[in-house]
Amino acid sequence: MNKFNPERLSVEYRDGVTATDPVISRHHTLTHSDDTGELFLTIGTQFAWDKVNNDMRDEVIGEWKTNGHCIYYNAYVMVNKEGQDFNTAMRRYEVFRRELPLALTAIRYGDRFLFNVYPALDNGLIIVNFISTYPQLYKQEIFGTFSSFSNSF
Repeated sequence: MNKFNPERLSVEYRDGVTATDPVISRHHTLTHSDDTGELFLTIGTQFAWDKVNNDMRDEVIGEWKTNGHCIYYNAYVMVNKEGQDFNTAMRRYEVFRRELPLALTAIRYGDRFLFNVYPALDNGLIIVNFISTYPQLYKQEIFGTFSSFSNSF
């Protein structure tokens, strides 16, 4: 995993979202450039599908959700698309697992003003949904909390 570099992260707010509001209905779309290593975080009330490379599908998207009185972060990654072979899907799954700490660190840092206003968000569980056409790779995993990613910057 590469070390997170805040200088290589660009943040864009959309849809009337500010640095501190709202929490619920707040969506993150994290993309990157393979050429430059830059990260791009778009924060809005919807996912920024216009920023997603439909050929690569290597973005990390996420949103805050509630379950009763609990708040949690639901993230999604596309492990493979229809027609990709299992070995390619397995390699992508392994890359996502390896790079997710960097991606979650970037999301936490990019939305740090929200976390400053609502520090309890650091303790919400992060649930990552791995989307795959292969049942053994289609799964949900708990990736801890954002508090474990806030020490990386």
